[in-house]
Amino acid sequence: MSTKQDIKIGIVIGEHSGDILGSKIIESLKKEFNVSLVGVGGPLTENHGLESIFNFKDLHIMGLIEPILNIRKLLKHRKLIIKTFKKEKIDFFIGVDSPDFNIPIHKACKKEGSIKTIQLVSPSVWGWRQGRLKNIKKYIDLTLCLFRFEHDFYIDQKISSFLLGHPLSEIDIKDSNYVRSKYNLDNNKQYLAILPGSRVSEISNMMPTYIAFMEKLYTNKSDFHFLIPAADNLIKEKIESFTKNRDLPITISIGAARDFLSVSKCSIVTSGTATLEAAVLGAPPIICYKTNNFNYFIISRMLKTKLIGLPNLLLSKKIFPELIQSDCTPENIYNSFQSIIYSNKIQDEIVKVKNHLEGKGFDAAAKAIHQTS
Repeated sequence: MSTKQDIKIGIVIGEHSGDILGSKIIESLKKEFNVSLVGVGGPLTENHGLESIFNFKDLHIMGLIEPILNIRKLLKHRKLIIKTFKKEKIDFFIGVDSPDFNIPIHKACKKEGSIKTIQLVSPSVWGWRQGRLKNIKKYIDLTLCLFRFEHDFYIDQKISSFLLGHPLSEIDIKDSNYVRSKYNLDNNKQYLAILPGSRVSEISNMMPTYIAFMEKLYTNKSDFHFLIPAADNLIKEKIESFTKNRDLPITISIGAARDFLSVSKCSIVTSGTATLEAAVLGAPPIICYKTNNFNYFIISRMLKTKLIGLPNLLLSKKIFPELIQSDCTPENIYNSFQSIIYSNKIQDEIVKVKNHLEGKGFDAAAKAIHQTS
């Protein structure tokens, strides 16, 4: 009878979607090894025995301006993580998404000599800032890719990667009667999910436009009820700061994204993984994104692709509307809503999106990580 090897894994997770992925890979790695954890993660990863060095919400920072404004705090946190990893003598480092924060940690770990470095979720090097490929090749032993086109890109670049696939390939639409009963929703109403984002900055950027759209739609179609999921209490309170005192039928609930999308005719979604979730759950997304003008000026000049929505990137064409920066107005969202809700072709495209998400899975990824040791 074989005994499992004891290993210590350093892990860094900076947001809620990463916490889901991180917890899944740890669950699979526990089938291969006796695992102990050190680092930073969310509640799902902490359920596997991780005691976070600091609250992972400190890493909920995005764009170009926010990291600069928070640079001292981020550098202090990264220094603490690296110091802790060295002290704890970790065997593996797994960076989950957050590449700009994690790649310097990969570099520090490689300098230690014996630490194997794994990046879960590829940086978007196929879309922008391809200069990062040099550091990925030099400091990361294995990248677990969520999408086949990413994996193919890495193969072309002769960089070690594994086609994990996306967990959303395994989810199913929730029963509408169950969802309506759970949230006390009227069977005679139509529902529209609004997903403004999982970071405070996203809520601040997007909610004023979304509120104006909801008021316009409700004025013309009073049978619609709006469903807004929140990632946690902080995000819920931020959303409510925009929705209070509004004469709109709105239900806000924590962790309800899949429920709300399952009963929605379509969805209004801030660009990110949630656009993919919306498509898979049959609520075709209108993909929206706004940031400050400086951020947009820089980002727009770095982009190597004309598409930003994940479902469109997978299909290599703009099937779902993308309303970016100055195009993201209440009027344009309303017009896109009118066109998408009456489209007969969308459902065929949703099936194609789901097919693009398939991969080898977390258990196979854990075996691939084992082989790196």
